[in-house]
Amino acid sequence: MELFLFAYDFIVGTIIPFLFVLTVVVFFHELGHFGVARWCNVKVDAFSVGFGREIFGRTDKQGTRWKLCMIPLGGYVKFAGDENAASVPSRERIANMSAEERKTAFVAKPVWQRAAVVAAGPLANFLLAIVIFTLLFMSLGKEGIQPVVEEVLPGRAAERGGIQAGDVIKEINGREVQTFGELRQVVLMNANTPLVFEVERDGKRVELAVTPEAREKELFAGEVQMAGDIGVRGSSDPQYLVRIKYGPVGAFNEGLKETYRIIEGTVSYVWGVITQRQSADQLGGPIRVAQISGQVADLGILPLISLTAILSVSIGLINLAPVPILDGGHLVYYAAEALRGKPLSERVQDVGFRIGLGLVLMLMVFVTWKDIMRIITNMS
Repeated sequence: MELFLFAYDFIVGTIIPFLFVLTVVVFFHELGHFGVARWCNVKVDAFSVGFGREIFGRTDKQGTRWKLCMIPLGGYVKFAGDENAASVPSRERIANMSAEERKTAFVAKPVWQRAAVVAAGPLANFLLAIVIFTLLFMSLGKEGIQPVVEEVLPGRAAERGGIQAGDVIKEINGREVQTFGELRQVVLMNANTPLVFEVERDGKRVELAVTPEAREKELFAGEVQMAGDIGVRGSSDPQYLVRIKYGPVGAFNEGLKETYRIIEGTVSYVWGVITQRQSADQLGGPIRVAQISGQVADLGILPLISLTAILSVSIGLINLAPVPILDGGHLVYYAAEALRGKPLSERVQDVGFRIGLGLVLMLMVFVTWKDIMRIITNMS
């Protein structure tokens, strides 16, 4: 009975929220590719959510097979002339195409159209995030505590940078800060990165240089990871509670800002990991995403929808990485083709795809290993 209850809680509390988030994000990513492909008169053979054996599907009037497959960890759009789900061209199929078939083949389209089709996937992810954040800001607004510093911990980064109790944080690196939660978010993602704080003190604006330290922080559900910290505590006084309501235009503007914040923070963090200024502790794979999805789902549907927007931005950014086999890698090939006036050789492209596949597999192994080690550490 206990095993049954554990399995039930795991499926309902973790697996279902994870699949909901991932399916929504993947669907809109592939829908971006699909929509622009149809606009460019490219024949789409298949639109799949998931990989492996088809569970069910249907074929539309244009000959596209819409299907749901058994392994729900991604998806793809397969164009006429593709060899596989990664949009690697099939030389044999292309060579045997008739003149009529070539008119709607992806590989035969002008380079700008192919680039537009490929870029549409990540852009759809960013648009999804903007729409979700806009709707959330319209319906809920924003609530939090003003970024008023109540206490500065001795010997920490804030004290060394000149921040004092009573200061109100107005901007960080030129970006407006409205709540203490926004302040914390910026600091967490910028360990060992110099930041310019603009604070209000005695009615005047003061600029201060502060470099967050990398320290162990409890980030989510009791998990401890290395992240940025400056050593300040915010006020708990109800007089500093902020409630901001937005109309459609204001909500859209905040949705754009929130999406940009996530992009900026993610790029900054990844670059910090590459340059060894940041710890790789925050990197996670499917296991980690599943855990977070389940934990967020316990808080309600709105936090889960917000997580969907955050993950959508992350998926869009990952796919724009200049790695062959990802969308960004294809865009690099098309940029080279536009500059050279002809495509890269088949051998160069094939070698690139193999290297890209190897890199992606290595990353998946690494983040999965990190997930497993994180679970073991938390259990001990």
